[in-house]
Amino acid sequence: MLHSPAPKFQAIDSFGDKIDFPILGKWNVLYFYPKDNTPGCTAQACSTRDGLLSHPIENMVIFGVSPDSMKSHAKFIEKFALNFPLFSDEDHSIAQAYGVWGEKKFMGKTYMGVTRKTFLIDPAGKIAHIIDKVDTKNAFSQINTLIK
Repeated sequence: MLHSPAPKFQAIDSFGDKIDFPILGKWNVLYFYPKDNTPGCTAQACSTRDGLLSHPIENMVIFGVSPDSMKSHAKFIEKFALNFPLFSDEDHSIAQAYGVWGEKKFMGKTYMGVTRKTFLIDPAGKIAHIIDKVDTKNAFSQINTLIK
């Protein structure tokens, strides 16, 4: 998947904008996370929010993606004053296109879910970097280091 064209999709983001992804001519950050309002996902979102405020990167857009509903995303954005949009992927089609939807195990139980990963897509629409081991508390720093 690395260095190949990013899977394209069209979706409405949490701000109500229709997005043709990836947005060519800009760095695109697409980060997948399992669930709104959980400790790791909240840390990741807040790290991204704070990083965008203190170290804005020109020519970059960030989108978070989870299977949560738009209603859940709206509450999550409001509660944590997030400054970037989220995509609702209730049918898992975006996660499947990026290979992050699959079987997971937790406390002896097996279930289907999202694997936390971040994709950095260059302005030409190719996957430039994949962060497999996301440090939720320093998620923006991981992105910032790779895009510079």
